[in-house]
Amino acid sequence: MGIISLLLLLSCQSGPDTSHLEKDLLRLQAKIALPGVGGRIDHLSYDEAGRRIFVAALGHNTVEVVDLATRARVYSITGLHEPQGVLYLASTGRLVVANGGSGDCVFYDGKSYTEQGKVALGDDADNIRSDGEKVYVGYGNGAIAVIESKTIRRLGDLPLKGHPESFQLGDSGRIYINIPDEEETAAGDLRSMSIQTHWKNSGASANFPMALDRAGGRLFVAYRHPAQLRMLDVRTGAVQASTPCVGDADDVFYDQASGLVFVSGGEGYLDVFRGTVLVDHIVTRKGARTCLWLPADKQLILAVPARGGEGAALWVYGM
Repeated sequence: MGIISLLLLLSCQSGPDTSHLEKDLLRLQAKIALPGVGGRIDHLSYDEAGRRIFVAALGHNTVEVVDLATRARVYSITGLHEPQGVLYLASTGRLVVANGGSGDCVFYDGKSYTEQGKVALGDDADNIRSDGEKVYVGYGNGAIAVIESKTIRRLGDLPLKGHPESFQLGDSGRIYINIPDEEETAAGDLRSMSIQTHWKNSGASANFPMALDRAGGRLFVAYRHPAQLRMLDVRTGAVQASTPCVGDADDVFYDQASGLVFVSGGEGYLDVFRGTVLVDHIVTRKGARTCLWLPADKQLILAVPARGGEGAALWVYGM
């Protein structure tokens, strides 16, 4: 079947195609309770050496620290202002938290959790990425700040036309950014701090999460209107394939070893794809929008907020 025929076929589907499901591809292994944590939960990060999960509890104004080995919460960082992005830096042993409310990007010691410095970015500090030497933080009405990870010094900004949602760091200084307010995915160069290409959305909008397959030269982008997962060519932005996925998607991860793509959405499902073929469609809980894939452990951590009398928790899935 040609790619055009495939796209036309998939675009006519009203929901996920469950004809290729693989039984028990992901299995629920544990539920780690987060007592007292209310409201929305945003992104997660992992300290692989210490086996700690860091949880941006946006609605609770805390970052919850969970020991994955003992499956228990071990600490709660308080005094935050709508934490959205969180990233543990193994290179420096620091934890970075982006506060959407205050706009501050705060650096903490990863062991004592004492504050080591902050960078005031302005409104809506959000997603965080790092290449080891530098930390990149999306914020405001259109910029990604570049911060030196050791000195906590702001080096400059990559200007954008709208607020950046998920973004990914490619090879040779390339960066790919979802800008839903502008109905586009942008591709830029961090060496020249400029955007080079704007790939406009077509037939779908609200492109929030994305994942990058560096070796394959593909971007996996999830859209909310309608709920779709699309595979884009990183060189041209051309849509190579498209398929329905869970609604209200907020995280996408690609696993290089297995070729699997994981999509979590607030509609209450966790979808697993091989490319753009759905192979697992797991019922979770309404509002469970964010997750984290741990490739070395072959585990997926789903952030499940308190709702309907059930407390907040991290649900641990394994292969």
